[in-house]
Amino acid sequence: MAKFIFRVFLAVILLFLSNRVNGKANFKDVEEKLKQLNKPAVKTIQSEDGDIIDCVEIYKQPAFDHPALRNHVIQMKPSFDLKELKINSKNESSKLTVFQTWQKSGSCPEGTVSIRRIRRENLLRANSAQQFGRKPQEVVLKSNTTIEHKDGQSPFFNNTKFSMPTIVNRSAATLVTVGYNYIGAKADINVWNPNVESEDEFTTAQIWLKAGPGDNFESLESGWMVNPQLYGDKKTRFFAHWTKDSYKTTGCFDLHCSGFVQTSSKVAFGGALEPVSTEFGQQYYINVGIFMDPNTNNWWLKIKEDLIIGYWPASSLLFYLNHSSTIVEWGGQVYSPKVKKSPHTKTGMGSGQFAWGLQGNACYMDNIAIVDFSMQLKYPQWVDTWVDEEYCYTAYNYQEGYGTLPVFYFGGPGQNYNCP
Repeated sequence: MAKFIFRVFLAVILLFLSNRVNGKANFKDVEEKLKQLNKPAVKTIQSEDGDIIDCVEIYKQPAFDHPALRNHVIQMKPSFDLKELKINSKNESSKLTVFQTWQKSGSCPEGTVSIRRIRRENLLRANSAQQFGRKPQEVVLKSNTTIEHKDGQSPFFNNTKFSMPTIVNRSAATLVTVGYNYIGAKADINVWNPNVESEDEFTTAQIWLKAGPGDNFESLESGWMVNPQLYGDKKTRFFAHWTKDSYKTTGCFDLHCSGFVQTSSKVAFGGALEPVSTEFGQQYYINVGIFMDPNTNNWWLKIKEDLIIGYWPASSLLFYLNHSSTIVEWGGQVYSPKVKKSPHTKTGMGSGQFAWGLQGNACYMDNIAIVDFSMQLKYPQWVDTWVDEEYCYTAYNYQEGYGTLPVFYFGGPGQNYNCP
């Protein structure tokens, strides 16, 4: 009798799970998604921080689940050789790069790519298995709608005012340049671990390359992020993202959907970064660059000066970015349903300190550069700053003296006395 009651109880529980788990993802969908995301591994690495890294044969990676990439032949390295130009020499001697925690526990063999394993609990935190790994759609206010918050001033380029959209669920502090034929951008990004208040919020420090209309733009992005809903903790992690319709239905973080073609076995998207910078202590950074190969239109992602991670095949995935980027942004953003409202979120951006704190206190980016079809790294001809909520997060393009290029500082604590 006891066994019968137990079986009935178990059946009820399984029936409940098959329909809804934690009021979020469907159990059956979760199991199917796990099989889709986690490819068979040649080797598995157990990281000391709890992550599992699978070494997957390069032609069995998630990219090839995309219908447009079924017969894709991998380009193993770019056809160009961008010589790394240090266009801002300030503090070069004291800069220390970070590494990924899992790298202390092993390495993936040649012919494989390193992929952070997705676990069931990761998917169960998502609203649905289909939405796992996607950035929240940007909710843009119409021109005749008002919202009570302190708006930043629209940036100017060559004495021309450039209109930036008001986005309800995002607060950004960025350095912006607008042009016609950017085919690359880079920066050294100072690495911190800011506070994230709620599971459904995240904060980033990153580069964006965009093209297309404002309500349906394409974007390639990379940098570091703290995202507890996606990764299950509040560690600072390396990420990449892409979309071809302003986050509506396409694209995702890391390799959580098919699209990005990874070629490196040395870096894993979503891997934790360490060490991180401390206030008035040692400062650490990652060098991030995204560059288009003019011979193949593949957009290559690299870190650490010369470490190529892989590429987005624009000819297969994208339309506007198949030619060039027209907008590049450097800086940070906070996603939260509580930005531009009161009470405001306490999620920090950058170091969690305002930009005017400068080095050792605020998060910064230097060695900022773009690339055009001359294939030369250069500081943008026209740049300006943009801040959504100037009392919550700030931006400051600081030039120390004549003959030096600016260092871009950004960030803030979110909720404070002036940002209630």
